[in-house]
Amino acid sequence: MATIEDFRKLELKVAQIKEVSEHPNADKLLVLTLDVGDKVKQVVAGIRSSYTREALLGRLVVLIDNLDPVILRGVESQGMILAGSDESGIVVISPERTLKPGSTVK
Repeated sequence: MATIEDFRKLELKVAQIKEVSEHPNADKLLVLTLDVGDKVKQVVAGIRSSYTREALLGRLVVLIDNLDPVILRGVESQGMILAGSDESGIVVISPERTLKPGSTVK
């Protein structure tokens, strides 16, 4: 079980998707460029089967902003976007109204 202190360590931020490209080495991954307000981050996400480039461009998402970078199939990922999934596919978690990139998610 995770404690509330574990959860408080995560920095959740609103980010806007500025660029989307197919991962060069993985059929299920997309490479996203995110505007987080005071910085730009690159995130690799396993959402290619559920989203087109056009459906993601400009969309607001929730980003875990303070994860250590990792290399996924040769491409650096500097965070993780939140999504849910069921038998119908993957759904990216988005704020219900427009918030500025970099806004804190509580």
